[in-house]
Amino acid sequence: MKLVVLGKVIKDKQKAMIDAAASKACVDVCYVESEDAIPADFADAEILYGLGVNTARTSKNLKWLAVTSAGVDFLLYPDSFANSDCILTNSTGAYGVTIAEHIITVSLFMMRKLVYTYGKTLQHQWSEMQPQKSLKDCRITVLGTGDIGTCFAKRAQAFEPTTIIGLNRSGTDKIINTGSTKCNLTDYFDEIRPISDLDGILPNTDLLVMCLPGTPETENILNKERIALLPEEAYVVNVGRGNAIDEEALADSLDAGKLAGAALDVFRTEPLPADSRLWTTNNLFITPHVAGNQTLEHTLNRNVELFCENLIRYANGEPLRNQIDRTKGY
Repeated sequence: MKLVVLGKVIKDKQKAMIDAAASKACVDVCYVESEDAIPADFADAEILYGLGVNTARTSKNLKWLAVTSAGVDFLLYPDSFANSDCILTNSTGAYGVTIAEHIITVSLFMMRKLVYTYGKTLQHQWSEMQPQKSLKDCRITVLGTGDIGTCFAKRAQAFEPTTIIGLNRSGTDKIINTGSTKCNLTDYFDEIRPISDLDGILPNTDLLVMCLPGTPETENILNKERIALLPEEAYVVNVGRGNAIDEEALADSLDAGKLAGAALDVFRTEPLPADSRLWTTNNLFITPHVAGNQTLEHTLNRNVELFCENLIRYANGEPLRNQIDRTKGY
């Protein structure tokens, strides 16, 4: 079997991990930084580890694409795999720590008015004191109770919020893997509710955290009507997919002072166009899709560990972890 490892972030330590797993699995490995650099003798590779979008669309020999991201919507809408039977896995379990820390960071940044204070600092000005909010006694709603949402809830509990309510499709508790640890959702969420209850929960939400995958069902889930249900003192953080929010309606609410603030790491169009209204929207904190990248050593190591575990499973004909149902999108 042949394996192509695609990407620029893999270092010697991670290559050693992959080489060891490949040796056990009797797999030949080729490391490249781009799909254009895949050599001719690996053009028929059975396995690709990385964001091999073009390879997936052109190679009928590809039997397993292991993407290094948690999201897979860019491969499925539309689904354009050359091999309709190609297995797709993602890297859920690698990003919970880094994205949870991002959510905590931007939430406190907004609540403690550091956007205003830091802006004054850049102008060499001593800012006036601003009214602040706290995660303590905060009513937190988390849309999406996978690895990312659960890792956030675990850390947010330390701030003593009033409640952390998690919403998922079924509205039921379950056991999930957060990194290398298994837990029940109710270990960290006070309640688990179905997404169909969202309209009734939003009016009692101080911080709405969105960790949803990109699927047709999550498109525009935070629309104009639901944004209007949030209290004026509420904050919104989105680290899932940009198309989950009606960006124009969100900007209208922020500019009108009908929301306290929002922090967006993902957008409908990326990079965000220079002429986008969002750049000048009041109380909007923008980060350029950096919450869940692989620059954190823990994230990179865990990502590679998950792939190596699956590589051994694949060689042994065992079911793979994180296998995506391509009809559902997750």
